Amino acid sequence: MLNQYLTQTAQLLQNPAAPTTLYSTATLTQFINTARGQLAAESECIRLYTSQTLTIGARVFPFSGFTIPAGQGIQSPIKVNTLWYSVATGQKWITPRSFEWFSLYSLNHPVPASGQPARWAQYGQGVSGTIYIDPLPDAAYLVFADTVCYPIPLASDTDVEAIPYLWTDAVPYFAAYLALLSSQGSARMQDAQRMFQLYEEFTNRARRFATPGLLPGNYPQNADPTMSAQLGQLAMARGRPGAA
Repeated sequence: MLNQYLTQTAQLLQNPAAPTTLYSTATLTQFINTARGQLAAESECIRLYTSQTLTIGARVFPFSGFTIPAGQGIQSPIKVNTLWYSVATGQKWITPRSFEWFSLYSLNHPVPASGQPARWAQYGQGVSGTIYIDPLPDAAYLVFADTVCYPIPLASDTDVEAIPYLWTDAVPYFAAYLALLSSQGSARMQDAQRMFQLYEEFTNRARRFATPGLLPGNYPQNADPTMSAQLGQLAMARGRPGAA
C-alpha cells in the first residue's frame, strides 16, 4: 500500500523523477504517515474490539494495556467509546462519565470503595490515554472495550494498512497538502489549500458511503440531522422583535 500512496502523492505533486526530484521518497513517506494518523483520528475509521484485565485495587489503566492483535497494522487505541466487564458467559455495560463528574462523585472519598466496575472516565489523551475505574476492582475483572485506534507507520510496501477503503483514497491528498505547505511559496500555499479541500471531500464521501442508513448520526463526521432545523429556529427567533 505504501508504494500506491507514494505514486499517487507524487502524481498530485507532479513530482519529476531524478535528478530533479522535488520530494524524496523518505520525505513523502513521512508526509503519508502523518496524513494517515490525522485521517485515522478525524474519521475514527479504525475500530477495535479489545480487552485488558483490571488489577485488583488499582484505579488507573492505560490504553497500552489493551490487547493489540498482531498483523492488523494497529499501533494503539487513542479513544475508548464503550466499556464492559465480563460476567459469567456474558458481559455488563459500565457507565461512562466525564472526568469532571468522576472527580466529584467517584474520587471525592477518603476511603474508596471496592467492588465490581460501575463507572469509568477517560483522562489521558491519545496514545497516552488512560481510563479511571470506580469502584476499585475487588477482583481481576476482564474488561472489553470498543476503541478508536491509530495505525502503525508504513515503512515498506509489505506493512499492513489498517485504514480501510474508502478512507485510503483520501490519504494522498493530505500528504500532498503537507508537501505543498513545506514549499512555503504563495502559489504552493494556495495549491495546498486546494489539496486539503479535496482531502476533506474524500473523507466526507467515505463516511457517507460507509455509514448505514439506521441512526447515521451515531457515526463521526456525520452532521446532526436536526441541526438545520435548530439553526432555522434560532434564526427565526433572532429575527423577531425583542429577541436576543
